[in-house]
Amino acid sequence: MMNKVFEFIINSRKAFIQLVDGLTIEQLNKIPDGYNNNIIWNFGHIVVSTQTLCYVRTGIFADAGSVKFNEFYKKDTRPIYNVTAEEVAELKSIALKSIEKIKEDYASDVFASIIPFSTSTYGAEMKSIEEVLITTIGHDNVHYGYAWALKKSLG
Repeated sequence: MMNKVFEFIINSRKAFIQLVDGLTIEQLNKIPDGYNNNIIWNFGHIVVSTQTLCYVRTGIFADAGSVKFNEFYKKDTRPIYNVTAEEVAELKSIALKSIEKIKEDYASDVFASIIPFSTSTYGAEMKSIEEVLITTIGHDNVHYGYAWALKKSLG
């Protein structure tokens, strides 16, 4: 079952990467009227969120500062600078590599305990790493949908 969950996360991230790859750096950074973020923020947000939920909520990392780019893409942030092509490339790499690492750590039973918490997105309490990973699918796809809406609003 969990192999399917990981496979779905990877496939949806690959689809998000295809969306990102089809746009210029200017389009990725543009915040259309009526929006408070941009396509690359939505992509960066999914990259940092899953790592934070998996590693900070289980106590493996002491704080979210251990997650690269977290300060720029965590919940309740907004784009504050224009992202470079190099950062986009690194985010794309981390998007897939971080899930592969989480999959390895899951197989090694690294996530034995978790501090139960509720997400603001869905409000449901998560008490296991499996619940976090299944919720990741929905969270990633909410932001993928936002990115498509942002792309449409670019014209």
